[in-house]
Amino acid sequence: MQPIYMIIPLLALTACATPREQCLSDATRDARINAKLITQTEGNIARGYAVATKERVREVNKFCRGRTESGERVVTRCEDVRITKVRVPVAIDLNAERAKLASLKQQRAALNAALQTRVAQCQALPNG
Repeated sequence: MQPIYMIIPLLALTACATPREQCLSDATRDARINAKLITQTEGNIARGYAVATKERVREVNKFCRGRTESGERVVTRCEDVRITKVRVPVAIDLNAERAKLASLKQQRAALNAALQTRVAQCQALPNG
């Protein structure tokens, strides 16, 4: 999950997109997702396994500083939780992956046929 302070600038940039830019982004979204899935599936087939991202949680002991009610400074031991993302291999059915790849490539052909029309419609919009 992205921290909110990283998402806000992205929202601001999206809000500044012209109608033509927004239209082009929307028109090409499915094709971009399809291309990413094809690349991912081809990689899975070439490796013979998929790669998943999992979170590992680890508790780390550290020293924390604070103050008592009377204002005295104190140092205590405390635990901090650290979460890291790791990539792990996942077994796959290669025949199912090949079938999925064939299906994705068929879908790509259909998306590309419709994409030309949608992009042309977006190009007709005012840029500003």
